[in-house]
Amino acid sequence: MNNSIQKLFRGIIPPMVTPLNEDQTLDLRSLNLITEHLIKGGVHGIFILGTTGESSSFTTDFKENLIQETLRMVDGRIDVLVGITDSSLENSNYLAHTAEKYGAKALVSAPPFYYHLSQPELIAYYEDLADSLPLPLFLYNMPSHTNIFFEIDSVLRLSKHPNIIGLKDSSANAPYFQKLLYLLRNDPKFSLLVGPEEILGESVLMGADGGVPGGANLFPQLYVELYEAARQRNFSTLIPLHQMVMEISTNLYTIESGQSSYLKGLKSALFSSELCDDYLASPLSSFEKSDRNMIATRLENLQSSLSKLMST
Repeated sequence: MNNSIQKLFRGIIPPMVTPLNEDQTLDLRSLNLITEHLIKGGVHGIFILGTTGESSSFTTDFKENLIQETLRMVDGRIDVLVGITDSSLENSNYLAHTAEKYGAKALVSAPPFYYHLSQPELIAYYEDLADSLPLPLFLYNMPSHTNIFFEIDSVLRLSKHPNIIGLKDSSANAPYFQKLLYLLRNDPKFSLLVGPEEILGESVLMGADGGVPGGANLFPQLYVELYEAARQRNFSTLIPLHQMVMEISTNLYTIESGQSSYLKGLKSALFSSELCDDYLASPLSSFEKSDRNMIATRLENLQSSLSKLMST
């Protein structure tokens, strides 16, 4: 366990998609394209094996390969955070040590799924996990997928652990996140990152350290500039950038009504942008041709609007 962690993670840290070949193997060519696209776009870090990265659908061997290849391609140019969420403490530890081996800077863990842990059980789990990890840990609040919520008192308790350095909140519960921002405002070690990009601007304005927006896979520079405008309280720049993010969310993520619609839309848009194919890991499947064509048309309109916005 590292007892000397002082670095505060800030900025835009996209949850990178996992590009796949048709046979469900890792698409190394596209992985390199996306990695370079993100770095060129000015992001402050990359988060692999999160929800957007479809981590729950992959074997441990696949994850180890992805960790190794991503860190090889990044080559120390920006920080890489690695998701280690698993129902097995042993598997999480294995992924953590793999991440350390190849040069990751931090780990991210959502609560173990299947059993609905009580808050005391959740605290005990994360204190045990953090004690055993070779890298600092971010908590990952994703109640829509795990059906477990990090209550505020639990976050405050866990924030005191020397190897737990932050929380990524994807609950979309603004009052909850604002209260955490207030209660942890004087903690120099603990970073608070917001997941939903639709509230990125307002969250940074109120003190969030940054965000983990899926749309940054497509348009990294947009989200970096939004973050900087919010930090600088530059409202004349912030408002149109925020509106652009809302256009992306509205046009790309809601073609279907299920949870996977966001991921299908994002990967379909990346396919249209020639950054990767739109294959999803089983049991999810890509859009049919009609929806794929709809995404392509909408993306073209978004790219035109974004081009005008970024040139002003």
